[in-house]
Amino acid sequence: MADLDVTQKTEIYHTLYQLNAGFAEVVLQCRALQQSGVLKPKTAQMLQSFAQELQGEINAEILDPLHSAELADWTRHGKARQRWEKYLRGREAKRRGGTR
Repeated sequence: MADLDVTQKTEIYHTLYQLNAGFAEVVLQCRALQQSGVLKPKTAQMLQSFAQELQGEINAEILDPLHSAELADWTRHGKARQRWEKYLRGREAKRRGGTR
């Protein structure tokens, strides 16, 4: 998964956002059902906990490989930035050396 392009990562993060929004909706709706008297407080809390446990497990499964991919990108793109900075330092040194 370390070779995801920016579009693929965006799609994954968007999907993860939608998934988490869905879990938040489940929790809110359980709370609403409890407040309306349809679900007992203990049942509502239990169902909310089940949803949040599943949410946490899914997030962990997705975010662990994404973290590795982000670190790989950071390293790869950081090297490009370092090469650019080295080039700029060399150019600046030449400029200063040529005016003396």
